[in-house]
This record gives sequence, structure tokens and C-alpha cells, in this order.
Amino acid sequence: MNFVSILTKIFGDKKSRDLKAYQPLVEKVIQAYPAVQALTNDELRARVQEIKKGILESAAPLRGQIKQLQDSIQGTPIQDRAPIFQQIDKLEKDVLDTLEKALDEALPEVFAIVKSTAARFAHNEEVVVTANDFDRELAASHDFVDIDGDKAIYHNHWMAGGNDVKWDMVHFDVQLFGGIVLHQGKIAEMFTGEGKTLTATLPVFLNALTGNGVHVVTVNDYLAKRDSEWMGPIYMFHGLSVDCIDKHRPNSAERRKAYLADITFGTNNEFGFDYLRDNMAQDPKDLVQRKHNFAIVDEVDSVLIDDARTPLIISGPVPKGDDQLFEQYQPLVERLVDVQRKLATQYLADARKEIAEGQASKDKKMTEEGFLALFRSHKALPKNKPLIKFLSEPGIKAGMLSTEEIYMENNNRRMPEATDPLYFVVDEKMKSVDLTDKGNEWLARQVDDPQLFVLPDIAGEMAQIEASDLSEEEKVAQKDKVYNDYAVKSERVHTIQQLLKAYTMFSLNDDYVIQDGEVKIVDEQTGRIMEGRRWSDGLHQAVEAKEHVKVQDATQTYATITLQNYFRMYHKLSGMTGTAVTEAGEFWDIYKLDVVEVPTNRTVIRKDMNDRVYRTQREKYNAVIEEIVRVRESGRPVLVGTTSVEISELLSRMLSLRKIPHQVLNAKLHQKEADIVALAGQSQKGTVMVDGKPVERMLGNVTIATNMAGRGTDIKLSPEVKAAGGLAIIGTERHESRRVDRQLRGRSGRQGDPGSSVFYVSLEDNLMRLFANERIARVMDRLGFKDGEMIEHSMITRSIENAQKKVEENHFGVRKRLLEYDDVMNKQRTVVYEKRHHALMGERLGMDISDMIWDRVCNIIENNDYEGCRQRFLEIMAMEVPFTAEQKETMKPDDLAEEAYQKVLERFRQKNEVMAANANKVVTMIHDSPEGQHYEMIGVPVIAGQHQYGIRVNIQEAYDSHCESVVTAFHKTLMLHTIDEAWMENLRLLDELKHSVQNASYEQKDPLLIFKLESVKLFDEMVNRINDRCVSIMMRAMIPELRPRTEADGMPQQQAPASPQRPRLQESRGDSGSAAQREAAARDTRDRQPVQPARAEKLPGRNDPCPCGSGLKFKNCHGRNL
Repeated sequence: MNFVSILTKIFGDKKSRDLKAYQPLVEKVIQAYPAVQALTNDELRARVQEIKKGILESAAPLRGQIKQLQDSIQGTPIQDRAPIFQQIDKLEKDVLDTLEKALDEALPEVFAIVKSTAARFAHNEEVVVTANDFDRELAASHDFVDIDGDKAIYHNHWMAGGNDVKWDMVHFDVQLFGGIVLHQGKIAEMFTGEGKTLTATLPVFLNALTGNGVHVVTVNDYLAKRDSEWMGPIYMFHGLSVDCIDKHRPNSAERRKAYLADITFGTNNEFGFDYLRDNMAQDPKDLVQRKHNFAIVDEVDSVLIDDARTPLIISGPVPKGDDQLFEQYQPLVERLVDVQRKLATQYLADARKEIAEGQASKDKKMTEEGFLALFRSHKALPKNKPLIKFLSEPGIKAGMLSTEEIYMENNNRRMPEATDPLYFVVDEKMKSVDLTDKGNEWLARQVDDPQLFVLPDIAGEMAQIEASDLSEEEKVAQKDKVYNDYAVKSERVHTIQQLLKAYTMFSLNDDYVIQDGEVKIVDEQTGRIMEGRRWSDGLHQAVEAKEHVKVQDATQTYATITLQNYFRMYHKLSGMTGTAVTEAGEFWDIYKLDVVEVPTNRTVIRKDMNDRVYRTQREKYNAVIEEIVRVRESGRPVLVGTTSVEISELLSRMLSLRKIPHQVLNAKLHQKEADIVALAGQSQKGTVMVDGKPVERMLGNVTIATNMAGRGTDIKLSPEVKAAGGLAIIGTERHESRRVDRQLRGRSGRQGDPGSSVFYVSLEDNLMRLFANERIARVMDRLGFKDGEMIEHSMITRSIENAQKKVEENHFGVRKRLLEYDDVMNKQRTVVYEKRHHALMGERLGMDISDMIWDRVCNIIENNDYEGCRQRFLEIMAMEVPFTAEQKETMKPDDLAEEAYQKVLERFRQKNEVMAANANKVVTMIHDSPEGQHYEMIGVPVIAGQHQYGIRVNIQEAYDSHCESVVTAFHKTLMLHTIDEAWMENLRLLDELKHSVQNASYEQKDPLLIFKLESVKLFDEMVNRINDRCVSIMMRAMIPELRPRTEADGMPQQQAPASPQRPRLQESRGDSGSAAQREAAARDTRDRQPVQPARAEKLPGRNDPCPCGSGLKFKNCHGRNL
């Protein structure tokens, strides 16, 4: 017994400590249940409203203080508002903490109420209550509520996910345990079939009572829609509103309403995309999300670990976005790969011959040369199937690894001796491909230009230019020429490298599939197609060129965020899954989420067998087929788990040759998922041959699935199957992650069902080739295993799991590194989006403008002498410098800055008053005129130097505010437009920086450190550009004393828009960038839905008003050419 085992025996492990800590809370719920169950239906609903009222009243005093502070803002000078806003922010946090305490106190009774509600629906066909307005609204839109006089009749069956489901579930005690874990903001690990969806109803219901909103996050839109319909009636019975964002288009009023619901279901992608869209909005009415309060993430490991690495991006076209080199150089790279393949094949043939002859004649030198040739073949094309097969032979892989160690000595000093004969070198573990000098020479010969793919030495050439006798203008011209040459060549080299990576590292039907002429990524964890996702850095375009489909145009990023950073914004975050404990360390490091293992309702009796290891994949797959036949004929259904679409189809072909009926579930066929899974646990009568005679018996169904993670559907067994021994799980390969293997195992043995699981492994599998301990291969060599023989032992299984741990540690390091890069961008994003939100809402706009003015004043004084200050004040502030040269020399910088700031601020106020007064004359004239009632919107021109803006505002609002709203609308529009342009440019520069700093590793420097330092400079430059542009335009802005253009001359009020349109920035040079951004933000990011037939709508009459709202007749507007 080791030291850790001794400590565990004394203090217990984490699982037992968690069980001990949560048991008293579960007991409180159990104790509260009888009293709740004794209430009538009406009393039960009334009690919920009483609890809800008490929770809200607990925070009422704090909310009263916030209201008082908000009311005091208007009468406070702009420069003195910051402390008030800071106090409001603190009180809002205190409100959340107070509500959390109230929820904890209410938890036992509320959980008992939810359980009692579930029991009433499960045990009664109808649940009758006194009808209220909410019940009547439900009855009009849902099928499970009927109104009969003053009674509302709730039925216990309804449509969910396209099926009529009958409610038959009541919470187990272990689900109460899981619900408490979720409420406390932790991860509940619950085995498959333990009812995670039902468990979530407890914390969702409790936290929805605050009115701040609860988000239930799923991995796909089917589960989001199904769960909202399935669990919804339990919530709605007590007056809580429920909706699903994936049912509604982005930016629509319906989606906005969905976020206002007490409980909102949706997919992780749509929640993230809506956050990005909200931060591209131009009007508060365009916002859909509320503050991020509480989220429960289903399949939390898939969402927060697997999907979290891929950023969500809203992008749009860039000028000359179709001007790419991938299609131009694809034939060249294809030929290069063919040349390398021939070379790798030759090295492999030489290796076979020399190793065999050397070992036969005991010629050590020949054997070493043979293993060197083998190592070169491996570095050339590591995924070459003949190579993989040869490496599985006795002693071969061990010999190659010994050769590799020789050339890796002293920091890879001798590695060029091994790799120089190759055209390029592939590192499968690092997922990198590097051209060698020989490869560059081959490319140069193909294009007849030895310098076409050679990057120039910028530092050396710059030094030569500086040392030359050229004039300054000529030096600048020469430097520009060098930089342009470097940019063009680096783009060529990057294109070649990405194409090589596409050919050597990515495989069709494994890493991606082709559907509708598009390359679509397959999620390696779930086997699902990742709609809308694209590999970054040109890799996706390279794969498109390789597969000869349309290469999509290059795009510009408008907004981006990773799911890691999105979900860290929630006040409280929790999750549930069947397999999180293997990533418990990562969850804590990144999200500060603790993983709690929830005990099962019934003891798991599934038999998990040791791994069965074969030498080759051929032997392994033959053994898998034999096992499927044996288990099937015993009357047990079989679920065969694979790690790729390719293997699924291979096994399907092998089963078809044996004439064994089966179903396949993979990325190509996941639309049939529900039907396939429903039959996976069943058996049916069939005929088998026994001793040459046909015998009729029950035969188990066979299902092949590419990963079973996140399917959302349990495999239920028939009584005959349970009697036969339950569902048999056969894994055809160990996945890189133990978590995925545990998900596959967990499909068998739900709720105490019998079952078994076993994994078949070969030395040719990716995990075994790359990371497994060599002792397994040595044992098989020593024992002289023959073709088809396997090795099976618990020690071997542990060794394989240790290899998985290595991979998990490596992946965690990669994810953490990516997160560190994204954290740099996230800190900038937080600042920018906060300023943008202030501008959009307007409440803190004045404070931000005063901060901008103060920043510009300080910047000018700190970085200039008096003449420089004079020039900069004219450029930025449009005014003479507000101090003398003597004051600049004698006064303290802080005092000088404060005095100058006050004078600039006074001039800014005067400028705003003049603008408002000029606008008010015209607005008052129009408003008071007899025609004024016909107008709702008015266009006010604003001139600032060479820039001209058209600000559209509500005429009544402008009249009531004496046109202060016109000035505010101009400031808001200017700030939003300037921030958006600057942030978009900054994102582009950060992408370029992230790519360029990777070369720093060749100089023994940390790319991440350089990225952090350089990104700070970029951010400072962006802030300076925003401040300069906004302040200079606002200080120059004026409204001419002219009659402004109205929204539509003589437009009747009944034809006016029902609500004011958002202010729209219009500059004389055009606003195409903003138009493209709006179009990108409006794009539907939901999973692609089946195309519906187009229906021709009835057109307006020629003399009818045009439906576009212009006020013109249809024949003079959009019907002009019809």
C-alpha cells in the first residue's frame, strides 16, 4: 500500500467527502416533500408565487438604492459621475449575492415542489387548477393546456422533438443530489441514463424565480428544441416562461422575446453568436441578450473543452478576397507529395531488404542503414499504410525508435543528416510540415525561379540600405520594395505549407466530409458535422483546393470570441455530463469549476473487460467481426464504437459481406440518429445456421456508431435483451481521450441493466503508434505471437490508459496555450465592448466622452513642447491652446492638464448647446406646423470639416428634449462607428501578429511573450486613434441653420414606421464597411434547415403605398421595373 492509498484510507477520497457533504442537503429536501405533496394543486402554485415574492423582496432595499443613484445621475456634472456608476456596479453585485442567499434558503422546499409537480403529472392524466391569465395564454399556443370555464386542465402528454411523449418521470434521490451540485455552480458527473435532463429541472426552476433568466445550453439544436418542449410544461405549470432561441431567426423580435423568458434553451454556438451580434448592434432595440446570470451546460466536457478551442467568428468579405494562391499552387504541391511518396516507398522497400538481410547475416551496419531508411520513410509520410503495417512486425518499431534517439541527441543536432534527403518533413505529433532545402530546390526547378519561395533576409537588406549612399526618399522606396517582396513571398510559402499539411495530415471521411460541394469539419469527439466552422489560417482553403471544390473567398473578422471566454462571463456557471472527472483539473484551472461525482440510482453491474491487443488492424477487425457474430447470435444487441467515418464504413462493408443486418450512425448519417438509437437496444427473430441446419432464435441488433458523445438519447433494452445479458459494447480503437471511451462504455448498464464492454486495439492504431509504451510491442515480440493471436491483461489496459493520459496532458497544454493567446484578445475585447455598450445605451456616454477629452489633453501636454501643443490643440480640439508658453514651463503638468481640460470641456458644452439650439429651431418649426403631425422621423444633417453625417431621430423626442437627443444621437452614432472600424482593424492586426510571432521560436524567444508585448502596443494605438477621431469630429461638428430633410415629404402618419429607426451613420465617402458588417451580423448561424418551397406572395397594386416604408407609390419605388 503506497502513501496515497494510506491517506485515502484515513481521510477518504473526494467522492466520499462530497457524498458526506451533500447528504444533509438532500435529507432536507426529502423532509420537506411530504408537506408539499399534501398541498392541493392551487395551493402548490400559490406557494411558488409566495417563495418567488420573498426572494425578490430580499434584494428590494438594494435595488431601491440603485434607483436613487440612477435618478441622481442626470443632475450630476459629467466629470463627477464616475463614483456614482462605480457604486451602482457594486450594488448590482450585492444584489446577486443577496439573491443567491435567498435561493439557498428556499432550495429544500423548491426542490420538493418540483419533484411534487413531476409526480402529479406522472400519476394523473390531467392536473386541474384555477385558470389565470398565463394559463389562458398557454392554452392558445400549446396543446397540453385546455381551459374549461375558470379551470385550466393540464394534460400529462405533449409534443416534444416531433414525438408525442407522456410524462412518467419523478426525481430520484440521486437526482436531488445532482440538482444541488448544479445550483452551487459545479459540474455534476452523472452516468449515462441517470436522467441529467430531469436533474437540471431542479436548479433551473429555483434560479428562474429571481427573474434574471436561466440559460440551458445544449450541443445541438435538436436537443435544445426537444428539451425545451419536453421539460417546459413543468416550468409553465407554475407561471415560468420558457423558450428556445434556436427556433427563431437571429436579430428577430421572437429571439429577443426568447431571451426575456425566465428559462431559455439554446445551443452553445447560438448563445455565443448572439453575444457577438449584440456587440455589433447600432441601436439598443437591436439587442437580444440580457446580463449573463446563470447557465447550465449539458455535455459540459464537449462544450467547454472540445468546442472551446474553436473561436466563434462573424466575418465578411474583404477586397480581393478571391485573390488567393491555393488553386494556383495545388497542382504543384500534389506533384511534390507524389514525388515524396515515391521516395518514401523506396526507403521503405530498402528498409525491408536491409533489415532482413542485416538481421539474417548479423551485419550491424546494414541493419542500422535499414532502420535509418525506415526512419526516413516515417518522417516522409508517417500515415503511409504499408509503413504502419511494417512497423507492427516484431522488433521493427523498437529498432526505428532507437535510430530516432540517435539523431535527436544534443537537441536534434544530427537530425538534418536523416531528413536532408527528403523534400519535406512531417511531424505527426506536432501536426507540422516543414520544407527541406531539397524541397525548396525542387520547387524552384518546377517554376524556373530559384528565389520564388525563398524569404529574403529583411534585417540584412535593411542594414545594407541604411549603409548605402541613397537619399532618404530612395531609402524609403527601397525599404518598401523589400517589405513588399517579403509579404508576397511569405504568402507563397504559407500557401505551400498549408497545402502540404492538407495533403499529409487531413483525410477525407476522417477529419472532414464533402457535402453539397463544401468541405465540412467532423468533430473528432462527437463524430458530428460542425456546421459553419472553418479551419483558420488558410488551412480550410487548402483542403478545399486539395478536394477540387470551390475555394471560399478570404474574409475579414468583424467579431470573434471563444466559448471559453464567453461562458466565463456568467455570474454562475454549472454543467452536467457523464464523463468529466478525467478533465477535472482543466475545468478547475480554466473555469474554477469543481467536478462532483453523483452516485448512481442503481448499482452498475456492467462487466468491463480488459483490452484485447492485436498486432495489426487486419487481425483486430477480423476479431471484431467474429465477436459481433457471437454476441448477436446469443440474442444480445451490439453497439460497435469507432473513431472515424472511414472505419465505420469499413466495418459496414465487412458485415455486409457476412450478410449481417446492421445500422450505421456517423457524420454522414446523423440525421437518422433518433431512429437508429431507438432500435440499438432491441433484438428480433432471425435464422442462423447451427451444425448446417437453420435455427430460428432471437438475434441482437447491430449498430455501428462514430462516437456516442452528446447523442441525448438513451439506449433502452427490451426484457428479452436483459434476460440475454444486455447490450454489448465493442470499441474498435482506444480514443485519444479516456472520456470518449467512458462515454461509449456508459451506453451499456444504465439504471442497473446488465451489459458488457470491451475494446479491441492494434499496434497500428494512432494512439498506440504515437504514445503507447513500447513494452507492449516488446512483450508480443518476446512471446512470439502468431497471426490472429491477442494479448489481454489488466497491466496492458493500464498501460494504454497511461498513453491516453499523455495525450490528454498534451492537449491540455495546447488548449491552455491557445487560451493564453485568446486571453490577450479577451482583455481588449472586454474594454472595447464595454465602451461600445456605454455608447449604445447612452447612459454613460457623457462620462466616456469626458474621459476621452481628458486623455487627449494629457496626451498632448505630455508628448509635445508648446508649439507642438498649439498645433495638436488645433488639430484635435479645433481651438487655440488654452495656456501660454510660460504656463507650460512653470505649472505642474497635472495642474496644467486640469486647467486645460476644464476649458476644453466648457467649449465642448458650448458647442453642444449651439448644435442643439440650431436643430431646435427647425424641429420646433416643423413640430408646431399644421403638417407636423404627419412626420415621425426627421433627418438632421451634421457637418464636421469634410465629413457629413445624416442623423435620423424621432421628432417628438427631439422636441421634448430641446434637441439634446439629436446631439446625443450624433455622439452615439459617431462613437459606435469609430469603435467598430478600429476594433475590426485591430482584430486583423492581432491575427497577423499571432501568425508572425511564431517565427520567434527560431530565435530562442517565447512567441507568447512577444505577442503580449506587441498586442499592448497595438491596443494603445487603437485607443489613440479612436480618441483622436471622436474628439476631433465632435469638437468640429455643427448643425447648419437650414431646414433639414424629413424622412419622407408629406408621408401620412399611418404609413410611418411603428417605431423609430436606429440612427444610421452616413459619410460622404460611403459606408460600405458598415453595410457589410450589418449583413454579416444578420446572417443565420443556426444549423442548416431543410429548404422549403418558395411561395409567390401577392404584390401590392401599382398605386398602393410601397411596403418598404418610403411613402412613395409602389409603381414609383420598388415596382418601377415590374
